[in-house]
Amino acid sequence: MVFPKIQAVLFDKNGTLEDSEAYLRTLGQKAARLIDAQIPGIGEPLLMAFGIEGNQINPAGLMAVASRRETEVAVAAYIAETGRGWFESLKLSQQWLEEADQQVRQTPSPLFPGSWEILQTLASAGLKLGILSAATTADVRQFVSTHQLGSYLQLQMGVDEGLSKPDPVLFLQACQALGVEPEATLMVGDSVGDMQMARNAKAAGCIGITWINQPENVQGADVIINQLDEIQVIQA
Repeated sequence: MVFPKIQAVLFDKNGTLEDSEAYLRTLGQKAARLIDAQIPGIGEPLLMAFGIEGNQINPAGLMAVASRRETEVAVAAYIAETGRGWFESLKLSQQWLEEADQQVRQTPSPLFPGSWEILQTLASAGLKLGILSAATTADVRQFVSTHQLGSYLQLQMGVDEGLSKPDPVLFLQACQALGVEPEATLMVGDSVGDMQMARNAKAAGCIGITWINQPENVQGADVIINQLDEIQVIQA
């Protein structure tokens, strides 16, 4: 498939550029253990809610695709089921997730093969590039800094408060920040939420990447790829 007159490309981070499966799985397991130690019996239901079973994580599950705020709210709902008030439950959820994060965030997650190369190729072709992730903006910036990708990216955007994927307003805000129209911008992501967001924002197209060959995770994509080097620039 050829997408003509493209001026910009937006990338998701987790599961697209960053191989974060091990980190997300470990984070979910650590959080469930920490919370279960305080509220016995809640650990297993939380793991199910996170989409974690043994050493497997559902790439379409809560831990893999939800924003940090959405995860905090989901965990708080399980805590509130034990009879605690909502504000207390939300505070405890934030506290325990942050504690788990601090314990597991020691070794940065690696880039997927070809991440650096595709950003270099697209940037060299004069395209504007950005990251639009459900992770926090601080996480996005840390990722970019760790892997020294800043020279290729004009936008490092995460989700902190308020809107989250698949709200198309996020895509529109990203395009505005880059100074491009949605109709001239591609979205590359690994989730249905990425595809829905871009489609509803009238993006030029949606490229779904599934490193594990599960096309149902990117339903709605215009084209599905299994590695980043399948994206090529055709010079006019």
